[in-house]
Amino acid sequence: MDRGYHDVHEAVRGHYGAIAQKAGTGQSTCCSSSQDTAGCSCAPTLYDDLLLKGLPADVTGLSLGCGDPITIAGLKPGETVLDLGSGGGIDCFLAWRQVGPDGHIIGIDMTPAMLAKANANKEKLGATNVEFRQGQIETLPVESNCIDVVMSNCVINLSPDKPAVFREIARVLKPGGRMSISDIVTEGDFSPEMREQLDQWAECVTGAIDVEQYTHLIREAGFVDIQVIDKVDAEDIIERRVGMPRVFSARITARQPI
Repeated sequence: MDRGYHDVHEAVRGHYGAIAQKAGTGQSTCCSSSQDTAGCSCAPTLYDDLLLKGLPADVTGLSLGCGDPITIAGLKPGETVLDLGSGGGIDCFLAWRQVGPDGHIIGIDMTPAMLAKANANKEKLGATNVEFRQGQIETLPVESNCIDVVMSNCVINLSPDKPAVFREIARVLKPGGRMSISDIVTEGDFSPEMREQLDQWAECVTGAIDVEQYTHLIREAGFVDIQVIDKVDAEDIIERRVGMPRVFSARITARQPI
């Protein structure tokens, strides 16, 4: 990648900090600034209605994912779950309902404004076994071998060092632990010139990589049983531009060897 690691992080942090500040103001909270629908939220189209039932609008209205990693995670009561790029907390709170009072949910986000929203939502829900930590997904502020399930929703594509992300996921998972990811992937590659567009990187576009490369990086990190559960065209999420490869929203699972 030609762009510097810190340049990408600053662009992403600025983009999502602005989204968090707009939330609840009637302004757009979509991932892409090209969309201008006031109060736009992906939640109603990504999740089953039963999953969202009872969650406040402050949670569902700040959903910026590209799929549903919860349904394919197979969460069990008492499990410890880590959510990478937790944003306003929607996937953390959905997981919280499934793991029950004996479970533990950790959300990681690098954007202070998003963490403030997530903690406010935590208080509203009384989710005492959910916690949010500030950090970067390439260097997780989490102990090794302590997590049952790692989830992420439309976040790893934003990282300028994806191999480091998958190595960190492998580090924090217990033996036999699972990964459940929804993310933007491509068929083909962006040109070097398009990779240089930091605004498009921050909007979940030009940081995406080919799905075969994506699963290869997961395999290199030591995971087994890697499955692309489904892959759907992302035209409803990402505006098609001239010169772009085909862009998809994919759900991917993998397991840490025992």
